[in-house]
Amino acid sequence: MSRFRDLVRFLALATVWGSAFVAISAGLDHFPPVLFAAFRYDIAGVLMLAYAAVAVDDWRPRDRGEWSLVAVGAVLLIAAYHAFLFVGQQHTTAAAAAIVVSLSPVLTTGFARLLVPSDALSPVGVGGLLVGLLGVAIVARPDPSNLLSVDAVATGLVFCAAAAFGLGSVLTRRIDASLPIETMEAWSMIGGALLMHGVSLVLGEPLEPSTWTHPEALGALGYLSLVASALGFLLYFDLLERLGAVEINMVSYVAPIVAAVVGWLYLGEVVDATTAAGFGFIAVGFVLVKRRALREEFGHALDLGRSSSE
Repeated sequence: MSRFRDLVRFLALATVWGSAFVAISAGLDHFPPVLFAAFRYDIAGVLMLAYAAVAVDDWRPRDRGEWSLVAVGAVLLIAAYHAFLFVGQQHTTAAAAAIVVSLSPVLTTGFARLLVPSDALSPVGVGGLLVGLLGVAIVARPDPSNLLSVDAVATGLVFCAAAAFGLGSVLTRRIDASLPIETMEAWSMIGGALLMHGVSLVLGEPLEPSTWTHPEALGALGYLSLVASALGFLLYFDLLERLGAVEINMVSYVAPIVAAVVGWLYLGEVVDATTAAGFGFIAVGFVLVKRRALREEFGHALDLGRSSSE
């Protein structure tokens, strides 16, 4: 029953995070991108902080190390990731954005090896990283005669989002601080939202007053803030503790499928064969980079299965 519950929660998380890309696309018809992302985390940050205040003892950072952890999370995991993603997704489909973002676990491993030279990637791992990058290039389909086309730049921005998330994931692990993940996420969300408000102000993003009365705009913002962020991260925390980092990374490879189906049903977006092929390359890259961890994880799962059947 425990494994069944974990599977249901895993699929729920993949559904919530995959459909979030569709909500972003829908909301971008009404909100300017960076301001839209900032509003999302205004709401989600307050909700997560309220949860942290109830769920954990250390609900706020106290020393320099803990504030450093929050600063990295705010700048890279929240502000940079979402600003690049929302701006880029103005000119990509929800599924294509989800596919490029699914490269994050591969990039995380690449950054980890780069920052720790003694733990360099093996030749197979380097090959996996290159295969994943090739997958992104296939999704982008750059025109050699016009490398700065709108579609190519948009995909490049989404790739920057994935890279920011990967780098942020590595740096937060290297900071010596014992802040609970709920507290780190809450304060990072609030800090990231403030940063994005600043960027939006600099960009001079306009917001039509009528946006606040449009059902689709409010629905997209509410879904992203309450369901994808607040509920999604609670599911993530629970599964991370139960399954570990390797299995939870697999959400990145189910979410694009959800994004493709929901994007087709709600927005009429169609995933072509080339985009699907790019996703295949990224998935293969993940398997090559994470092959040892996957082997250990699935070997452990098989051992548990045999034990429970005896």
